[in-house]
Amino acid sequence: MKQLQKFYPHLLAILGFVVIALIYFYPVLQGKKIYQSDIVQYTGMAKEQNDFRAEYNAEPYWTNSAFGGMPTYQLGANYPNDYIGKLDDTLRFLPRPADYLFLYFLGFYALLLVFRVNPLKAFFGALAFGFSTYLIIILGVGHNAKAHAIAYMPLVVAGFILVFRKHFIHGGILTMLAVALEINANHFQMTYYLLLFLLVFSVYFLYKLVKEKDLKALPKIIGTFAVAVVLAIGANATNLLATKEYADFSTRSKNELTFNPDGSKVTTDNALSREYITEYSYGIAESFNLIAPRLFGGSNAENVGTDSHLYEFISNQGASPSEAAEFAENVPTYWGNQPIVAAPAYIGAIVFFLAILALYHDKRKIKYAFVAGAVFSLLLSWGKNFPALTDFFIDYVPMYDKFRAVSSIQVILELCVPVLAIMGLQSFIKNEENRKKSLLYTAGTSIGLVVLLFLCKGMFEFTTANDNYYIEAYGREMGTAFVDALKLDRESLYKADLLRSGFFMLVAFGLLWFYFKGKLAQGNTIILIGLFMVADLFFVAKNYVNAKDFVSAREMNEPFQAKEADMQILQDTTHYRVFEVNGNMSSARASYFHKSLGGYHAAKPKRIQQLFDYQIAKNNKNVLDMLNIKYIIQSDEKGQEFATINPDANGNAWFVSKIQKVKSADEEMKALDKLDTKNVATLNLYEFGAWRKGQNSSNSFSKDSLATIKLDVYKPNYLKYTSNNSNYGFAVFSEIYYKDGWKATIDGKEAPIYRVNYTLRGLEIPKGKHTIEFKFEPEVVKTGSTIALFSSIGMILLIIGGVYFERKKKKD
Repeated sequence: MKQLQKFYPHLLAILGFVVIALIYFYPVLQGKKIYQSDIVQYTGMAKEQNDFRAEYNAEPYWTNSAFGGMPTYQLGANYPNDYIGKLDDTLRFLPRPADYLFLYFLGFYALLLVFRVNPLKAFFGALAFGFSTYLIIILGVGHNAKAHAIAYMPLVVAGFILVFRKHFIHGGILTMLAVALEINANHFQMTYYLLLFLLVFSVYFLYKLVKEKDLKALPKIIGTFAVAVVLAIGANATNLLATKEYADFSTRSKNELTFNPDGSKVTTDNALSREYITEYSYGIAESFNLIAPRLFGGSNAENVGTDSHLYEFISNQGASPSEAAEFAENVPTYWGNQPIVAAPAYIGAIVFFLAILALYHDKRKIKYAFVAGAVFSLLLSWGKNFPALTDFFIDYVPMYDKFRAVSSIQVILELCVPVLAIMGLQSFIKNEENRKKSLLYTAGTSIGLVVLLFLCKGMFEFTTANDNYYIEAYGREMGTAFVDALKLDRESLYKADLLRSGFFMLVAFGLLWFYFKGKLAQGNTIILIGLFMVADLFFVAKNYVNAKDFVSAREMNEPFQAKEADMQILQDTTHYRVFEVNGNMSSARASYFHKSLGGYHAAKPKRIQQLFDYQIAKNNKNVLDMLNIKYIIQSDEKGQEFATINPDANGNAWFVSKIQKVKSADEEMKALDKLDTKNVATLNLYEFGAWRKGQNSSNSFSKDSLATIKLDVYKPNYLKYTSNNSNYGFAVFSEIYYKDGWKATIDGKEAPIYRVNYTLRGLEIPKGKHTIEFKFEPEVVKTGSTIALFSSIGMILLIIGGVYFERKKKKD
């Protein structure tokens, strides 16, 4: 019974996390869903995949509804033997997005327990971590995979610490499960940042082993990590192998072209340009948003209220009170240098105060490891504003150039600082030595920083380059007056939030001072500080994600409504593609209804994106024809969308009379400038140098005017054609070439697929009547699933063995 009583506080904490997650996102209890813009786009992209699942109870692993065709590996494909995914589903039992908020709480709570923090302090620390503004806003916009990966970070760190503390069984098992869940979350940028942090973090433990002359433990530590990580990777083998395969096909792979769309020379073969990688770079001064949320204006759509200068300005222009109030609800007050900011990365004034207290009062050296992690991530988040460090990482650190939005590495800081905060509170409660001195130094540092920022207000102009847009749009006189009012509101937010943060810091100081003086009990001190700490973050987060963001479940399940143009196109039951001009290759709306050329994804198919940039954007109609774009959706002068038919679309497949041989990607792309795609196909001999080696010469085929190829059966992962031609021929198919997984057969006999016209499929077809089939049967799924099965079995055996040995050790 006593053993069970030990778990009661933890069970109460977990129950509290469930209740608080549901309270914060209470509309889920009404059956509503949060409107997430990225998930809306995902729903459009995944429509064909989901329809296939519903009809055939199987996975297609390929969709033609986005970017002309791509694997579904990054669109939520389900893999066999994904037992880690099933464990994750069990942990995320709450309705979304309450499930991710619950995971934030749970993982951080476990990390704090590793530091022997009692359940009450750990409970409030977990809430402080979970309500960090950035972690909430990513749920609001639909960065679910990112939130998912962040949620498991604390568990990985907890396992990491336990292993270094030589708790090899508990630490090894926790590390194994946490790493497996982290990888399963499928946001490799966040996992990569976590790995960078762990490398920094491990320096502390290695230093400690050296100092304590305990290097003999190092092989056992390394061995424990090796077994845990190998099994965790193995359990996720299918997803990892599939992602690696797709990465070579995506915009994250190296650029093979040596010239830009405008003809200028490409200066790097990096997958992503330096400008694109660092587009979202946190400003150095803007980093003080961490302790005062709207120091730099907050977001691109702030509610400044009816007592604002802009409300007064709009009212003076003749707007009614309701119109002025509506305008004041969405004001672009953000004046930093990032393109779009949905919310500041606010970690909490009291959290910051307590973290500073840890630096002064906590005697544990591990605090420096967390400080190093926080500083390291902060410096990297500055991106182009700190080019010396950023350029070094882009040029020399493996894989760093594969990810954009470097500002998001601040998630490591948002993990480290709350840990320091609870360490500060814990040490202040437990350690009586120099309490007064530490508390006064903390107040002087944190509140002094707020005062300094207040005094430095005159150094800022509260303006941004984007303000010129309003001057041009409204005219110089009115536009200048608008910007002046906007600047005054920005300054008001700056002052108001500094005062607000100063207030919360004073509250924390006062509560700890009363505790120091013996006027406040320990439990009451912890509860009051915890409540103020969480309330501070809770109400800031509510400004950006709240009940207004929820809609009916139907609106999220069916986010797109068919327009007249869509209804017109859907009357055509043949197989074709649609190009939505307004989507500009960055919208999945058309994918919801049609086989679309566009889509929405962070890692688009590289060659399709290049075709758009180098050819379609320059109105090369021959390229649209070869992609079988039968319908084009565009807008008239009134903004009404309409569909036009392209009578010259090449169709599903056609014979060509000539192969134009090229020797590089540059030649392939340039050949498309004037290529007669109906009669000529390009083929890169550099990639297909063995083309027809030992077979018929390249001049032995011809185009028969009566030859036909007809598509008989269409499924996303299976295509069946009938061909009839009197001569040996070469056919081009308006399907996207993908090196791995697709197999072609002619009358049941496998035939090689060639990439032609930069991105399409080509086949040599014998004369006569034939049945041609394309099947997508990715080996990567078969191989990965086998590895995942054996790794999962290994994990289960290891857990059983670990439990057995632990129990045996206790008995002994």
